[in-house]
Amino acid sequence: MIPPEAPLDGICATKGNPAPAASLRLETLTKRPDFQRASRAKRVATPGFILQMRPRREDEPSAAPIRVGFTCSKKVGNAVARNRAKRRLREIARLTLPQAGLAGMDYVFVGRREATAALSFDQLLADLTRALDILHGARK
Repeated sequence: MIPPEAPLDGICATKGNPAPAASLRLETLTKRPDFQRASRAKRVATPGFILQMRPRREDEPSAAPIRVGFTCSKKVGNAVARNRAKRRLREIARLTLPQAGLAGMDYVFVGRREATAALSFDQLLADLTRALDILHGARK
């Protein structure tokens, strides 16, 4: 069975539905050097996660305007807990970053022990909005 294709403009066929799961504007970071460069950049710690943001250099080619990475150490818990935390972080990034993120930036989400998987989803969304405001300079 072939899965249905997402529309190119990011709009679902029915009204009121969020963007498709495969976002067209976000690229996932997979290489260790990208995570290392982001770890030396600006960051904001929230109760649910840590968000790191770094502008890409001009010599770093990328087809996507926004790149995002997710990481959870073994301190977060066993593999089940780490995967659950990363799934939640991926979902808040998918819902928020296409509208609120800045083009040409790398964002890295770091899960926190006993918080990322336990906090309510609304609290995680609010934390992300507040963290983006701080990183983008709206609030100092």
